[in-house]
Amino acid sequence: MLMWLTISLRNIIKNGRRSLMTILAIALGYAAINLFQGYVHSTYEGLTNAAIHGEGLGHITIFKKGYLDKGKLHPEKFQFSKDEIERISKIVRKESDVQLVTPRLSVSGILSNGRNSTIFIAEGLVPAEDKEIRGDLSKYTSFSGAYLDDKEKTGVVIGSELAAMLDLKVGSDAVILSNTYSGMANALDAKISGIYNTGNTATNDKMLLMTFRHSQDLMDYSGAERLVVLLKDGRNGKNLTAVMGRLQKGLADAGFSIEMKTWSELSVFYKQVKNLFDMIFLFIFIIVLVIVVMSVVNTMSMSVIERTREIGTLRALGLKRLGVKGLFATEGALLGLLGSMVGFLIFFAVYGAITAANPTYVPPGSSNPVPLRVDLVWPGLVRSVLSLSVLALIAAYVPARRSARMAIVDALGHI
Repeated sequence: MLMWLTISLRNIIKNGRRSLMTILAIALGYAAINLFQGYVHSTYEGLTNAAIHGEGLGHITIFKKGYLDKGKLHPEKFQFSKDEIERISKIVRKESDVQLVTPRLSVSGILSNGRNSTIFIAEGLVPAEDKEIRGDLSKYTSFSGAYLDDKEKTGVVIGSELAAMLDLKVGSDAVILSNTYSGMANALDAKISGIYNTGNTATNDKMLLMTFRHSQDLMDYSGAERLVVLLKDGRNGKNLTAVMGRLQKGLADAGFSIEMKTWSELSVFYKQVKNLFDMIFLFIFIIVLVIVVMSVVNTMSMSVIERTREIGTLRALGLKRLGVKGLFATEGALLGLLGSMVGFLIFFAVYGAITAANPTYVPPGSSNPVPLRVDLVWPGLVRSVLSLSVLALIAAYVPARRSARMAIVDALGHI
C-alpha cells in the first residue's frame, strides 16, 4: 500500500501543472462548502435563539384542544380558566426537565395618544417569568425606559416605530382599546414604560407588551390563551420529544384535552429560512460535486492517455487489472485529500478574516443590523474531507477501468 501511495504521489508531482489545477478546484470547492455551512449553522443558531427567546415561544407551547383550528373564530371556547392554569402548571412543574411554565394572552386592538390612533398586537405576560425566557430587554442597546413590572399594572412596552407613529415617549399616557371575548368594547389607560426595537420590520410598528393582569382586564377574562414551557435543555431534539411525550401523558391522565407545539412548529419564519438555506446548500454542493468530478476525470483521463505504454508494461510484468484500477483510484483519492487539505487552509484564512473584520448586514425582514458570522462546524469539516476524497477516488475509477481493459499488446504499442 505504501508503494502505491508513493507511486501515486510521484505521478501527481510529475504532472504538476494539471494536478495543481485539480487540487485548486477541489480546494475552492471545499472552502466554499464549509464557509457556507458555517454561515448557515450560525444563522440557524441565531434563528433558534430568536424564536425561543426573542419571540418568547419557549420550547413548548400548550393549547386547549382545537384552538389552532378554530381558536380564531371562537377564542372564548378555547381558553384555559384560572383553575386549569394552576392545575396544568402544577403537573408541568413536576417534570424535572422543565425550568419554567408561564401563561400568555394575545390581544389586538387600537392604541391612541388622544389625537391619533393605530392598530396594535400585544402579548400579555408575567414580567418576572418572561425575563427568564427573553432575558432583560431593558439591557438591550435598542431599549429605552424600563421593562414591565407587576407593580406598575398599566405599564406597557411598545415597538419603536409604533412609538414614532403616535409620537409617544417613555412616560407618555395612552389608551388601549379592544373587544372582549363577549364582543363588548373595552378601553383602559396605559403608560409607556419602555420603547424597544423588535428587530422585525413586520412587528416594530405594531408590537406592544403588557402585563398578564393588564391583558386580562382588557379582555375581561381571568384565564389564558396558552401556556409557554421553557426547558433546561430544549436544544436537544430527543430530549424535547421525550419531555413532550411525558407531559402529554401526564396531562391526559389528569383529564385535560390539550395539544402541544414546539417552537420550531410555531415559528413560521424559522421553517421558511431553514428550507431556503437547505436548498441553497444542496445547490452549492451539487455544483461543487460536478466541478470536482469533471476536474478529476479530466486529469485522470489525460494521465491514462499519456501513460498507456506504462500501463501495458505494468500489465506485462504481472500487474492485474484490479491493480491498475487501484493505482489510479489511489491517485484520485490523493488528489481529493490534497485538495481538501489546501481547502482547509483557505477556509481558515477566510474564517479568520471574517472574524477579525466582524462585518454586519441587515437581513430581509429585519430592522436591525446583524453580524455576519461563520461557525466552526468540525463534523462538517471532517465529512467534507472524506466526501471529496471518496468522490475523487470514484471519479478516477472511470478512466482507470477503461485503461485496465485494454489489451497488453495494444497498450505497449500505443503512441
